[in-house]
Amino acid sequence: MRSVFFLVVFVISSLQVFSQIDSLEIKVGQMIMVGMPGTSVNDNSSILKEIKKGHIGGILLYEYNLNPIQTKANLSKLTSSLQEAAPISLLISIDQEGGQVNRLKTKYGFKPMPSAKSIGDKNRDEYTDSVGTIIASALMNCGINLNYAPVLDLHNPVCPVLGKRQRCYSSNPDRVAHHAALTIEAHHNQGVKTVVKHFPGHGNSLADSHLGMADVTKVWKKIELKPYQLLIGEGVVDAVMTAHIVNRKLDSTSLPATLSKQIVTGILRNELGFNGVVISDDMQMHAISSYYGFEESIKKCINAGVDILMFSNNIKGATNYEPANIHATILRLVKSGEISIDRINESYQRIMSMKRTR
Repeated sequence: MRSVFFLVVFVISSLQVFSQIDSLEIKVGQMIMVGMPGTSVNDNSSILKEIKKGHIGGILLYEYNLNPIQTKANLSKLTSSLQEAAPISLLISIDQEGGQVNRLKTKYGFKPMPSAKSIGDKNRDEYTDSVGTIIASALMNCGINLNYAPVLDLHNPVCPVLGKRQRCYSSNPDRVAHHAALTIEAHHNQGVKTVVKHFPGHGNSLADSHLGMADVTKVWKKIELKPYQLLIGEGVVDAVMTAHIVNRKLDSTSLPATLSKQIVTGILRNELGFNGVVISDDMQMHAISSYYGFEESIKKCINAGVDILMFSNNIKGATNYEPANIHATILRLVKSGEISIDRINESYQRIMSMKRTR
């Protein structure tokens, strides 16, 4: 019922938005995904004011957004307040992979949600479906409609940010694709969309892109693309998240994948045929923010073919960016001709198409 409600709200509010004259501002707003402080909002909240203007298309939630008292009820109240303020329904998102990447913990009253590695090791379809359903139903019941999962990276036990944290189903790409497909289906059955990650493959990295540059040139293998190829071919992928990894096998200029047109447009879109939404990993992670300026990284990211830019405001040591500043920066780059209006229109159509789909 909740997914039907979101669809009705989306259709009604969208008709109102389409009548507005300054559609460029609305289109740019849909490309912005931001983290927010606190566990509640009110009329004086700056985040709510930007949402009401249509300058934010999505919200990213963390554990600190959960009130430890009556968590489920308060989280539902928060997401409802955010949606009610939005002229176009928001993508309200979270990293809820299970295992160590788990915001909805048992201490808040949620059911246990095991890691992808434990799912892959069991390798039983009914178990994968049951875990996916537990996760997706928890999200849906709290008003969260987008999950940054499943992970399509191949398991390598030495990878500090993935393998060591049990975030990958398997080192076998066919098994990864199989269990990811079951997880996506379980989410779709609950009215929740998913984001597969981290394209074009982060599983063999020896560095954490949260902390700095991660170069996978010497360790990346073409087989890491296979889970994406299989799932895109099945037509089940809602969105793909880019990795902030450098891979000179795919882009000789050493641009991180998130900023690389050769990787995002050339490989993901043209070679693999993906026509859906591409979401950046957090633009404030140090693999991006420590090497590229705020404006430069935005320009390169959008021109690479990324549709939604994520700013978590949750990375230690990185500068926090207000949504109004992000929005104004993109507008300025469009008006100066450094980003084309066609590029904005492409992203807007993809985002709106995903939001319209139940």
